[in-house]
Amino acid sequence: MLTHQFNPYSACTSILIGKNATADGSTMIGRNEDSRSAWAKKFVVHAHKEFDQPQTFTSQDVEHPFTMTLPTIRAKYTATPEWTPTYGLFEEDGINEYGVAMSATESAYCNSRVLAADPYVKDGIGEEAMVTVTLPYIHSAREGVQRLGQIIEAHGTYETNGILFSDAEEVWYMETGAGHYWVAERIPDDGYAVVANQLAIQEIDLSDHENYLFAKNIRDFVVDNDLATSANGFNFREAFGTRDLSDQHYNTPRVWDGQRYFNPEIDQDPESFDLPFIRRANRLIHIDEAQHYLASHYEGTPFDPVGGGSDADKHRYRPISLAKTQESHVLQIRPDMPVALSGIHWLAMGVTAESVYVPFYAGADTTPTAYQVATKAYDPTSAYWIFKHAGILVDAHYHDLHPQLQTVQKDLMIALGHHVITTDAQAKQTDAVDLTALLTAANDQAATLTLTKMTALIADLITTSTDFSPLNYQTDLNL
Repeated sequence: MLTHQFNPYSACTSILIGKNATADGSTMIGRNEDSRSAWAKKFVVHAHKEFDQPQTFTSQDVEHPFTMTLPTIRAKYTATPEWTPTYGLFEEDGINEYGVAMSATESAYCNSRVLAADPYVKDGIGEEAMVTVTLPYIHSAREGVQRLGQIIEAHGTYETNGILFSDAEEVWYMETGAGHYWVAERIPDDGYAVVANQLAIQEIDLSDHENYLFAKNIRDFVVDNDLATSANGFNFREAFGTRDLSDQHYNTPRVWDGQRYFNPEIDQDPESFDLPFIRRANRLIHIDEAQHYLASHYEGTPFDPVGGGSDADKHRYRPISLAKTQESHVLQIRPDMPVALSGIHWLAMGVTAESVYVPFYAGADTTPTAYQVATKAYDPTSAYWIFKHAGILVDAHYHDLHPQLQTVQKDLMIALGHHVITTDAQAKQTDAVDLTALLTAANDQAATLTLTKMTALIADLITTSTDFSPLNYQTDLNL
């Protein structure tokens, strides 16, 4: 994520995993939404709606007044909008009633040559609108790429972004370039990709429409503007992307860290410009491992900000999990299940490393009350603020209090994993008519369990912290 009105160096980290690369045959896409350290998010379900006439979307972002016509049928979908729509909706991530998942966006940058040839469009589409105008109107991941691509070609865009799509069969990563161009690559079924604020897609095979999609006339644009030579393909990252010092310290180390985790046998330089987009992990990937990557901060290396490295090393690279994360999600589409049951929207509010991924079934018809409360200032009834409260208490005395947080995180991971197994078993015995009610209740149970444990943790942290005052003094009890 990159919200233009905020810190321009706050942005996201993403992961995409094909169905044959996971332990259970799921497809998975996930991302940390990074913008501000105190900027609350909600979790909502938009109901299926059918209108008599086409609808009109108008952005509330006054700097970029994007507008477009929408279809008459809007599918049900989950989303995580901002606490305020003042700067735009920023719905960011969700799963729709057809079993399609979308996460938008991974902010990236184009080089000046590309932008000179096709400048950004001020009233074009941007991150804040992409989920809202795409996810409710698509029936597959491939269709999602095609719909958003058509919007970008017709209306233009005012920024460069990466967008993630998945369904039960396919995972796609799409990148926009300049004002009107885009490409997308299907993640191989046995592959994974991690992305960190750079244009990541490399060689595009323009003759392979099964695994690559792209804007019409992109070959002519590339050749006519001397961006690359093109017979039947070109390297999108090299033609459209950047290679500068900020990439080496802000972006590439996060890709290196992900590939180090899933392929520890491969030795690579964290500042390399040549890290590959697609990798095959040395093992099948479980859901908790995808979540672990998004919560990582270079543990086990000198670059961990809370580790034992030198001061220079601890601040050398931007970590994956950091204070500016608003929410993190992994959208899991599981195989061989009814659509309502197959999609799980794993959601961790606040700083990923200090939060808990709660499993929410996308087939529910509403979200737990605490996840619908999002305010600018602290509110103890808000799920976002409960997780943030625990995190800042730990941060104040990190090495003393972090073990207490870790214990609760582990206990909840076990309990929530068991909760999914139990709910799945119950769902197999439930009529389709009652399935929505079962899943809605299951989501409430998961939220209640998690927030009760986090609230108890907060009480323990406060109690323990009372003895860490700088005004403390070892008093001789005999005096």
